[in-house]
Parts: sequence; C-alpha cells; structure tokens
Amino acid sequence: MHQAQLKASFWIVALSLMLVVGCAGYSKTEKVGNPHVAQAIAHGQEAVEHGEMGHADEVVKHAEVSLQHAQAAKKEMSNPHLDAGIAELVEAIAHGKAGHADVATTHAKSAVAHLKEI
Repeated sequence: MHQAQLKASFWIVALSLMLVVGCAGYSKTEKVGNPHVAQAIAHGQEAVEHGEMGHADEVVKHAEVSLQHAQAAKKEMSNPHLDAGIAELVEAIAHGKAGHADVATTHAKSAVAHLKEI
C-alpha cells in the first residue's frame, strides 16, 4: 500500500507541475498579443532608426510594412491606439516620400508609441 501511495503522490506532483508550466505558457502567450501588432511595432521601430539617420526612403519602406501589419491587425481588433498608429504611419509615409526624414521620423515615433499601448 505504501508503494501505491508513493506512486500516486508522484503522479499528482507531476500533473500539478505540468499544469503550472502550462498555465505559465498561456500567460506568456496572452502578453504577446496580436502578432500583426508586434510586427507593426518592429517595423515602426526600424523606420524610426533609419529616420534618425536621415534615410527618408528607408522610413517609407519600413513604415509601409508596419502599416500593412497594422491594417491586418485592424481586421482582427478594434482599438483607438491602433487607429491613431495607422494615421501616424500614413503621415510618416507621406513625409518620407517628400524627403522629410525628420518629420517622418516624428510620425513614426508617435505610431510606435500608440501601437505599444495596444
């Protein structure tokens, strides 16, 4: 009987551990959020980095990819920060195409700030 109780205790501990690890993984996944938002942020940050170097064409390139991801996220969720981020990315692209890297960078920074609030 003692050995059976020990075996049962082992399985209870093992299942409890799997439950804890599984819940921790779920919690981590929940914090990650929408993958399109994550990609929009990443490309938005690339746009900012290039804009700070004066590369207006690269701001446009990364802001356009960021915008595509933000618009894809918009199809899956509704959030005022997402709307504001999209509007800022549109402005960043327009100013980048005009060769205004500094203004485009300001808009890209604002877009990233909004997207991070989602």
